[in-house]
Parts: sequence; C-alpha cells; structure tokens
Amino acid sequence: MGTSVTLESVSRSYGSTKALDDVSLHFEAGTAAALMGHSGAGKSTVLHLIGGMDLPDSGHISVDEQPLPRRLDAHRRRVGFVFQRFHLLPALSVLDNVLAPVLPYQVDFDRKARARELLEAVGLAIRERALPSELSGGQQQRVAIARALIGRPPLLLADEPTGNLDSATGQEIVELLLGLRERYGMTMLIATHNPELAATCDRLIKLADGKIVRDIPVTPSADMLQRIGRLG
Repeated sequence: MGTSVTLESVSRSYGSTKALDDVSLHFEAGTAAALMGHSGAGKSTVLHLIGGMDLPDSGHISVDEQPLPRRLDAHRRRVGFVFQRFHLLPALSVLDNVLAPVLPYQVDFDRKARARELLEAVGLAIRERALPSELSGGQQQRVAIARALIGRPPLLLADEPTGNLDSATGQEIVELLLGLRERYGMTMLIATHNPELAATCDRLIKLADGKIVRDIPVTPSADMLQRIGRLG
C-alpha cells in the first residue's frame, strides 16, 4: 500500500537561487502525480526533499502524518528512486544490480527470489546474467526500476525517467511504471518534461520559479488504462 506525503510551507534555496518558495502539497496514499515545469522550476527539489536526499530551509514534510525523522536512513530505505541516468554498476550483472540496495541489510524476504520476480515484472527475466553494457537504454531503465522496487517501497520517486530514451521506448517505460504502480499499490511522484507521461497520472502539478502555478486532476485515456491493465 502506498504512503501519504504532505509538504507545508516548504522553502529551499541554493545560494541566491530560490528552488522552492513556500510550497504546500498533499499526496494521498496510492496517488500517481506528475510534476512539470522548465528546468530549474523546482521539480527535482521536491523529490529530493520528500526522499530525504536534502533538507528544507523552512517548512515541514510529513509521511503518513509523521514528520520526517532526524535520522533519514530508515526513511530512505522505504523510498524507491528512479533517475534519468540509470546509475547501474557496470561490473555487476543485471540480477546483482537489482540486489545491490538490500545487500547491506537484514531483510525478511528471499532477496534473489524477489529480484527475479521483479525482473520478470519488467520483462527481463532472461537477461539476469547480462551486464549493463549488453543492454539497450530502455532495458537499463527497466533494471533501474526493478532495483528501485527491491525493498517493496510504498513511495516511488522518479526524476525524468524517460529523459534519456527515444519516444517509443519512453512510452514503454511510462506504461511499465503505471502498471507496476497498479500491481504494488505505491504512491508515485514523477518529475517530467514529457506531457504523455504526465497525462497517465492522476494529477498534474506545474511549477515555475519554485512556486505551484497549476494543480489539476488528470483522467488517463481508455486506451492507456487498457494497456496499463495488461501490465498490472
């Protein structure tokens, strides 16, 4: 099941640049929301703050109505991250890349069984022994998505997940993400320039100069819902 997220009057500056300016947002558990805007609008900053990769200058962030803890390690382990750059470890196989985030920790599940389940879910079960260099860009992003889900996070943050892909492959990744969200019940927040990706979400939030300028519900097309249903 997904997790709820709330930002209350959150601001963040980097030097003289105000990345976020008094932003308040609430995401219900299970929501898929797209954050759009030009480069520097504040999209990535929202994700980094929610994911505990950065701290706000002012304001409050809570997850499931609980303030983010001072020690963020435990929170980060409950968040899946997908980036524009795949960040796969080149010397490790596909399977070992998916396993990497949970190897340092004690877990209550069979690591390899779950990794293989996720590789099957992203359509790469037969490539588990391949190296990243032997995969296409779209396949590498699928591995990165499987890796992000190995801890079964209730919250998935994706920062331009189709940015390095051609349009057809990007569309496949869009459908894969939405199908996995349906399957695992995650809350999913996506920073994107891609209007087609944004159109598949429940909600579109547009930022400009660190402020929210638009926040509207989105209804995916019947065709998109049918394709997502086949993946989920």
